[in-house]
Amino acid sequence: MSDQTKGTFIALIGIVFWSTTAIFIGYLITNYDFPPLVLAFWRNVFVCLILIPTLFLIRRSLLRISRAQIGFFILYGFILAVFNSTWTISVEYNGAAVSTVLIYSSAGFTAILARWLFKESLGLPKILAVILSLLGMVMVSNAYNPDILQLNPIGVSAGIFSGLMFAIYSLAGKEVVNRKINPWTALLYSFGIGAVFILIFNLFPAIPGAPDTLGGILPDLDVVGWLMLIILSFVPTLLGYGLYNTSMNYLPASIANIMATLEPVMTAIQAYILLGEHMTIVQIIGGLIILSGVVMVQFEREGAVYTQPLA
Repeated sequence: MSDQTKGTFIALIGIVFWSTTAIFIGYLITNYDFPPLVLAFWRNVFVCLILIPTLFLIRRSLLRISRAQIGFFILYGFILAVFNSTWTISVEYNGAAVSTVLIYSSAGFTAILARWLFKESLGLPKILAVILSLLGMVMVSNAYNPDILQLNPIGVSAGIFSGLMFAIYSLAGKEVVNRKINPWTALLYSFGIGAVFILIFNLFPAIPGAPDTLGGILPDLDVVGWLMLIILSFVPTLLGYGLYNTSMNYLPASIANIMATLEPVMTAIQAYILLGEHMTIVQIIGGLIILSGVVMVQFEREGAVYTQPLA
């Protein structure tokens, strides 16, 4: 088996795993009346509870960071906390399929932010990607419809903002590479510190997605609910992340990133079968426009920006 074939196979398995993220979130919110921010908090907690003993047994050095990295990880954890929170809220209000598609509008935001922060070139492919991302984002979120804006202002806002936050999260991932931080160490500390910030978000009932009372932070789940929460933390996050990053040992980053655009397609199919969700023709077209922008920008920026799979 050639390296490219091996890398493609590993990437596809990883993408299949993490494409179930919104499905598990949607299931837990729908069936257990799970406040989105509480769900985001416990997901982060279980990721750390799984990762800490695993790294301790396999490679303890990955559990350590230098003092010079603490400030960066506080910022990185905060960015992840805001991203995970807004995306989980988006899943509640928009559904698994739409919220996942909106994440990929981050390609346009990333191109703009990379130009501003890292002085990267903004050639014609990136400019077109920005235009396509914004156009598709408006179509998928139904932001062009005043009635939808009035009926679902939180969903529209959360969906669009989650795309922006994923772009910022991806650019922060470039700094992880620049600092030569192991991706598993970055995952552990970003999710751990992110859990602290999300816990703080949950203390303010006025924030959309937070519980009405402090006691709501401890969810009332049966065995199946807790099992689903653990699976959400282990399969889409850890296995999806691990396999996707492993695939980049065999594939160029641009090819792996283009393959990642299969995620919203897979999520939409699973959401239709498992959750009964339907996307309108306008939303489907908008989604295709967003994904075409993602593919277009990859041809110009191979290796320019390190991106991570959805956290």
